[in-house]
Amino acid sequence: MPSVRARIQPKPPAKMLTVEGETSRLWGVVLAGGEGVRLRRLTRYLCGDERPKQYACLLGARSMLRQTVDRLTLVIPLERTVVVGRRSHQDYLGEEFLGIPRPPLLLQPEDRGTGMAVLLAAHWIAKRDPDAILGLFPTDHFVREEPAFMSHVMRVATFVDRHPERLVLVAATPTGPEPQYGWIETGGPVGWVAGEPVLQVRSFHEKPDRALARVFMQRGYVWNTLILLAAVATLVDTGRRLLPELSDRLAAIAGDLDEDDGEQALTQVYASVPAVNFSRAFLEPCPPCLTAAHLPAGVTWVDWGTPGRVVRSLRSAGITPHWLLGLDGGLAGLA
Repeated sequence: MPSVRARIQPKPPAKMLTVEGETSRLWGVVLAGGEGVRLRRLTRYLCGDERPKQYACLLGARSMLRQTVDRLTLVIPLERTVVVGRRSHQDYLGEEFLGIPRPPLLLQPEDRGTGMAVLLAAHWIAKRDPDAILGLFPTDHFVREEPAFMSHVMRVATFVDRHPERLVLVAATPTGPEPQYGWIETGGPVGWVAGEPVLQVRSFHEKPDRALARVFMQRGYVWNTLILLAAVATLVDTGRRLLPELSDRLAAIAGDLDEDDGEQALTQVYASVPAVNFSRAFLEPCPPCLTAAHLPAGVTWVDWGTPGRVVRSLRSAGITPHWLLGLDGGLAGLA
């Protein structure tokens, strides 16, 4: 198949959704700093290069990063949609937003894991809007019913606005004993969103083996989507309790990141700390403030972490991009 590089296709701005009781304090944080190694076979096939998956066009002419940003701006203004990327990806980011309005960018000097990216964004936002509600969004999600999905996000954000002591994970109903997801054991309700319960999280298990995933599925556990809604102050306080040294270092420089010496200060912090996985460092300890709200019925959500998951979900949805028709033998077995 010939190389297909990411093409910049400006999308006409969509009218923002109106959700009853919505909060105007919501910020979006887009996690775009990974290398996408597990999806590399497919992205190399599509793009002809080694670009990280968030800059690949798997469906249509927009990359997964652009699709995520466009999805969020249905309810969140672009100026409050923060992309956490990597300095080494600056060329890709420049390509993504060439000639169109660009969201705020936080560029990490190195990959120090999702936990570091989340804390960096939380401290940066807290310095600028201490009363903010933060929504966390990975870039590798396939969401088909975007207005319904973002309306749900806004309703959960409104719940958090009223109950700022809660961290709320968006949970999905499992379709199989998937060992590459986080699994959530839920307890009783602590509140309600659109008539559905927000449930206490009793335990969290990141990427169990398949046998244990089968047990979790039989027990009615749900999947973690890694979409999180939280008052930024509560998220920062949780980080301070779980990762005090790292939190203190980020708090010390968060107000200076937009200054001339901010890049050097961030480089020094990143060079002095180990990688931090958000699910293991924040969710597995299961702080008492952690809760979960199910995706509403009728919303299609899939984590596009592997080529097989991409192919299966597209075929299940009846979507056939041109590359899927010409899928070569090296990838055909993944479906």
